[in-house]
Amino acid sequence: MLRTTLLSMTAAAALAAPAFAGSHSEMKDIVATAQEAGNFSTLLQAAEAAGLVETLAGEGPLTVFAPTDEAFAALPEGTLEELLADTDQLTQILTYHVVEGAVMSSDLSDGQMVATVNGAEAEVSVGDSVMIGDATVTTADIEASNGVIHVIDSVLMPPM
Repeated sequence: MLRTTLLSMTAAAALAAPAFAGSHSEMKDIVATAQEAGNFSTLLQAAEAAGLVETLAGEGPLTVFAPTDEAFAALPEGTLEELLADTDQLTQILTYHVVEGAVMSSDLSDGQMVATVNGAEAEVSVGDSVMIGDATVTTADIEASNGVIHVIDSVLMPPM
């Protein structure tokens, strides 16, 4: 079951890759890949507000569990505005979405704890779908020149 799930996620990522890769043969960094995808404008706005864009575009490798614009829109009303005004808390939340190294879906296992850049760990669940914390990975293994993006359907909140 685990192997089938991961293989189907890899196949889904392969199908999604052209949408992220664009028409250029050269692979783009995490930020450029997310910009090109078009559904991460809120994440990129938050990363800019927190001063993290340069890090995400840097050498890496990094793995980003990237919430979509829809994931940010699902936050309670006013939450995003509060976070954008509190860069310390925003930085803690955004760095909870980042893991050092290029972690592919095949590297993840059920019950695994992954150390995030903010210092807290997040639990991985692998079953019918792959989850990190309470977020479901909707597209896995989008490769960038400096790491990997896994698209998730909700914003992760670190333990406080």
